[in-house]
Amino acid sequence: MEMTKSKVYLVGAGPGDPGLITVKGLECIRMADVIIYDHLASPTLLKYAPETAEMIYVGKKGGDHTLSQEGINALLVEKATSGHVVTRLKGGDPFIFGRGGEEAEVLVDAGISFEIVPGVTSAIAGPAYAGIPLTHREFTSTVAFVTGHEDPTKRESSINWASLATGIGTIVFLMGVRNLPNIVERLMENGMSTDTPVALVRWGTTPGQITVTGTLDTIADKVTAAGLKAPAIIVIGQVVHLRERLKWVESRPLMGKRIVVTRAREQASDLVRQLSDLGAECLECPTIAVVPPNEWEPLDRAIDDLPAYDWIVFTSVNGVKFFFERLFDKGRDVRALHHLHTASIGPATAERLLDFGLNSDIVPKSYRAESVVEAFQDEETKGRRILLPRAAEARPVLPVELRKMGADVHEVTTYRTKEVRDHADMLMTRLREKRVDMVTFTSSSTVATFMALLPPDADEAERQSLMQGVTVACIGPVTADTARSLGFDVHIIAESFTIPGLCQAIVASCKL
Repeated sequence: MEMTKSKVYLVGAGPGDPGLITVKGLECIRMADVIIYDHLASPTLLKYAPETAEMIYVGKKGGDHTLSQEGINALLVEKATSGHVVTRLKGGDPFIFGRGGEEAEVLVDAGISFEIVPGVTSAIAGPAYAGIPLTHREFTSTVAFVTGHEDPTKRESSINWASLATGIGTIVFLMGVRNLPNIVERLMENGMSTDTPVALVRWGTTPGQITVTGTLDTIADKVTAAGLKAPAIIVIGQVVHLRERLKWVESRPLMGKRIVVTRAREQASDLVRQLSDLGAECLECPTIAVVPPNEWEPLDRAIDDLPAYDWIVFTSVNGVKFFFERLFDKGRDVRALHHLHTASIGPATAERLLDFGLNSDIVPKSYRAESVVEAFQDEETKGRRILLPRAAEARPVLPVELRKMGADVHEVTTYRTKEVRDHADMLMTRLREKRVDMVTFTSSSTVATFMALLPPDADEAERQSLMQGVTVACIGPVTADTARSLGFDVHIIAESFTIPGLCQAIVASCKL
């Protein structure tokens, strides 16, 4: 998609689940100079924006607007006329009660080029995630979308209540929680049966989704008893009966769990995706970043000396990545390793190595350095030269034990990790407000840097208070030992030291 300067893209961000953004919407985010976004647009989407993009939050939260609609309109014109590509990120669909039409009119009046990028509206997605089809051949072939935000005190309603009450099979009210008593009263006054089923879906498509059901004459009391507040949609009609058979989101094992993912951002996607698919709300709080070594000279020398080695042992996906990037930067290719035997710790590392056309001669059953040592028991190691490209902070077990077996081991720093504090304030706020259920650790370095994010002047009692009620899940025993040594109670240790193994262990724990 070609994007030109001085253009505005009015983009529907979808209903909350970031996976429901359209392909074109995601492209608009990736190529924007300025992103102007609402409260209901998933913040996860912002990570796809260029690092240089200007981010402007304009609120649009019910009753609490950071910037008025007139202010937003003026901001769009200002940024576009300054020669920027502007992506206006709006929750749901911009043309379904999103005031996108008003924003487009302003752009027309200002002579600014624009495009509309439709989004998945909560009016459709919320019911779908609650197991409620809006149309069904056995129930209804008609559906209406209605604003629930109409002022109940005005003399005349612009809504044809009589037609709605008797002529439409399914009615979806958006932004109507506060006006719920008035809505049900109007419908019953105009002939709708009091036993008509009703459902309210709050935060639909997100891990915080809550659904309350009842009938026209009971739903207001049920919503009050449940303490349900905006944002929520209201679905009225016989199709609500299908929810009991078709509900699927609430049955996910980690539904509603708020889990902190401390893994480096460039590696977190698999863990975030798997936990999200299981229903968890993932709070991405990378405590480390994986970066190149302080100097390339030692790795460069090792690459130049590759013919002198018998084995190369990769201990992580990062080791493979940085090694081959540097190999290619030096004008070499995978043929430089044609004579070497290879060993990989873990299937993920072996799979990454296979991406470069190399099978691993050794992949130990257990994904620890100690297991590599065991696997080498069947190999002739005395006098063999072994290259070990890995992290600067790696454990010494592997080279020490291989040297005991007579190998000539050459360790070379291929990458390093550094502490990241970008999300420290968000993390502390969540911990203090008791809005974290679990923290996951995928390496010893993530534990150490997570500890460094806690208030430096906090005593042991305060730190224990912050972590009270928070489950700690570790990818393996080495990470768990590090966590315990730093004062954390460890509740979950994966038996298979992989991301899928960690997720399986978390699910098993939550079923207890």
